[in-house]
Amino acid sequence: MKAWTLPAFGIDSLTLKDFSTPSLKPGQVLMQVEAVSLNYRDLLVILGHYNPKMHLPRIPASDGAGVVKAIGEGVTRVKPGDRVCGSFMQNWIDGRPTQEKIRGALGGDIDGMLAEEVVLHEQGLVKIPDYLSIEEAATLPCAALTAWNALINAAHLTAGETVLIQGTGGVSIFALQFAKAMGARVLGTSGSYQKLEHARKLGLDAGHNYRTQPEWAKWVIEQTDGQGADVIVEVGGSGTFPQSLAAIRIGGTVAQIGVLTQSSDPLHIPLILHKQVHVQGIYVGSRTQFEDMNRALDQNRIQPVIDNIYAFQDLPAALRHMQSATHFGKIVVRVSQS
Repeated sequence: MKAWTLPAFGIDSLTLKDFSTPSLKPGQVLMQVEAVSLNYRDLLVILGHYNPKMHLPRIPASDGAGVVKAIGEGVTRVKPGDRVCGSFMQNWIDGRPTQEKIRGALGGDIDGMLAEEVVLHEQGLVKIPDYLSIEEAATLPCAALTAWNALINAAHLTAGETVLIQGTGGVSIFALQFAKAMGARVLGTSGSYQKLEHARKLGLDAGHNYRTQPEWAKWVIEQTDGQGADVIVEVGGSGTFPQSLAAIRIGGTVAQIGVLTQSSDPLHIPLILHKQVHVQGIYVGSRTQFEDMNRALDQNRIQPVIDNIYAFQDLPAALRHMQSATHFGKIVVRVSQS
């Protein structure tokens, strides 16, 4: 079977190699990977910015969907022919995160999904909702679960509240779709009027172009009658965090997810205190949360938004597309046909 491997950091270092399929140990499952979706984390890993000390070579990418091809002794959770995704954190099954649970992240701590076949423990697999295509299912493990965890488990979103999303990448678009399904009002920022218009077709209530008017926090306050947003899905990082603090209501939740921008400005601790802001770091989620989310997806028939699908051999082009930040929603790489 073929797999992309990273012997040294950099997109140009990626190498498509032949590997033998490993034998199955008790509890393990051989999964035929059919589609992989890319996350900004994957790009950072490949560039060497995520963990410069990461052991190489490594098969990258955390999000993959496919079909169970074979099972090892004692496997009961899945059977051959089942459509499944790998859970991002293979050891975080349920409950609160711990040091032990957050080890074993695909495409970082251990080899990831950019391979025609992968071997995972049965506990690290989640069945796919029947209505989704395999490409749509591949978008779920990181982006969808991160958005779900931010809104449901961190912010405890309720109908009628106001959510602010930043940009139109995978996490933000899933947050838009989930929030609208829960009856929330959604505001959004983007540097593109075209992307904002696309988001409006998905239910965005109001949008703001931060390139033409950089002080978007003032706009959020105006849109909320001076109160601020109830929840901010914060994907920008330190470069946008100060405005998120200005835009959040008293007692609101900033779900801190991304590190897309940097800033040398000091952290605004007094504003966090005075507004009694809940700042919650979000690092994807557990397998149980993944299964909860899938039931909600199935009930609401939410369709993941895919920007483009690339062939397996065109992985470098897919990564450069992500690097350009011109995509809307998710970028998918088709690996193999079942």
